[in-house]
Amino acid sequence: MAVLRLGELLISKGLLSKEQFMVAMSMQSVTGNLLGDTLIKLGFVSSMEMGQALAEQAGIEFIDLSRYAISEDALKLVPRDTAESTGFVPFDVRDGVLSIGVTNPSNIHAIDVATHISGKPPKVYMVDSDSFHEMLEKAYFFMKHPIHERIEGIVNDLKKGAAVSGAMISSLTELIIMDGVRRNATDIHITPEEQTLHVFCRIDGVLQHIYCLPKSLHSGVISRLKILSNLDIAEQRLPQDGSFTFPLMKNVYEIRASVVPTIYGENLVMRILSSSRALLSMTGLGFDEQDTKKLRLLFSKPHGLIMVAGPTGSGKTTTLYSALREINIIERNVLTVEDPVEYKLSMVKQTQVSSKSGYDFALAGRSFVRQDPDAMLIGEIRDEETARIAIRASITGHLVLSTIHTNDSVTVIPRLIDLEVDRFLLSSSLLAVVAQRLVRKVCVNCRKEYFYEPNELKEMGFPEAEGKEMTAYRGTGCQSCGQTGYLGRSAIGEILIVTEEIRELVFSGASVNAIRDVAVKNGMKTMRDNGVKKALEGLTTFEEVLRVVG
Repeated sequence: MAVLRLGELLISKGLLSKEQFMVAMSMQSVTGNLLGDTLIKLGFVSSMEMGQALAEQAGIEFIDLSRYAISEDALKLVPRDTAESTGFVPFDVRDGVLSIGVTNPSNIHAIDVATHISGKPPKVYMVDSDSFHEMLEKAYFFMKHPIHERIEGIVNDLKKGAAVSGAMISSLTELIIMDGVRRNATDIHITPEEQTLHVFCRIDGVLQHIYCLPKSLHSGVISRLKILSNLDIAEQRLPQDGSFTFPLMKNVYEIRASVVPTIYGENLVMRILSSSRALLSMTGLGFDEQDTKKLRLLFSKPHGLIMVAGPTGSGKTTTLYSALREINIIERNVLTVEDPVEYKLSMVKQTQVSSKSGYDFALAGRSFVRQDPDAMLIGEIRDEETARIAIRASITGHLVLSTIHTNDSVTVIPRLIDLEVDRFLLSSSLLAVVAQRLVRKVCVNCRKEYFYEPNELKEMGFPEAEGKEMTAYRGTGCQSCGQTGYLGRSAIGEILIVTEEIRELVFSGASVNAIRDVAVKNGMKTMRDNGVKKALEGLTTFEEVLRVVG
């Protein structure tokens, strides 16, 4: 009965189709797993969507644990074994009242245990299962392993005259990576200067200085990371690239390392890729309701080419994966080639490029047409051959999704023509271009109203605000956001839909400005327009829009 109620709830909210429900029930009869776990495993419903639906059904407030700094005072009240076995995570304590997150709204035992521990009934919130397990693991692990203190201990030992040892280097290297994971960093930079060694982390798209270390540690740390990445430690004059895996807690992270020689020694950057990233829905990307409807309509097309444009780190791949969730993978055969595979999707045939074996985007594209595909995701169009293959596939009855590096939506057209794509084929096959950036969101835990004086925004670069007094929000800085005032990111984008008028302009070789003017006349909102709208709604700041879009 509970299974039917859950299925009916998700179907009624538009999160699940009847066909998907039947597939999940069939899989559940084989695995014996819970229906909710089966739906998440299949990728039909995300963990967060499931949690939000259950919270609404039970009348409990839902919170996203990843947006909160879990209080050590709360963790110290509850032993980890107790929290795990009882099924709740303690994340805050104020005035003696413990706040807990549960994944099961009917978990009365958790309330009893929390009441016994604190002496008062707890505040109960619903959390999604993925965040629950991840945050429970991370919170207790990092409380037990205070990384900052251990790194300071190594620096103090060196100040007291201790020699740099292999054990010290190994420990420090591991701590730097662990701290990057703890901070949800996408990249870690190890940068030498004349007398010091700096460690930066890219968090929410912005570099933040984390540590300043003695220069004596530089060669050891770089050599250790080179060994892990299977690089030549003797070569210090040429750039090198490698990778390794880093197991931490119950997760495995792929670390991609890049080394470049500088005047003060080798600079090393590590890209952190998690194997358990949460998959977003189309509504969770950050596009407004009108643009989300446009995207859903586009991704339901039977054939044609849809491009997602933007620089590295602008969320292009996440948007494409969200698009795959809009495709009926039960009725349509979907294949992908990626570099790397960032999300694992059930019932989607995913492959990964390999430079060693010669398997690249172009080879995959040629092979896919013999796999009876309905839709293809080609991770990136980098060269002429891949561009031609994508175009040909899109005009022969296939939906092709791909990414490209350009500044906005309209400049994708001359970029593809520069890759020797025929104008006639391009005008016939291109359905739309989505260009996007990621802006940091104002931290909900410390945001305050901010009043912009008349002409203040004009001086910042927003002439449309001349003479206007506006109210928006800024974060004052707190523990949750690392004193930055920002927490999390959201997409701002522009959707260029290729109409008949634009097809004619593409075929005739019209200028970028002419195409843009027609697109705006037809209702395209630019990234800047969408950024300003988000700032006025209090989701981001005008300063952040200016940083990202210019």
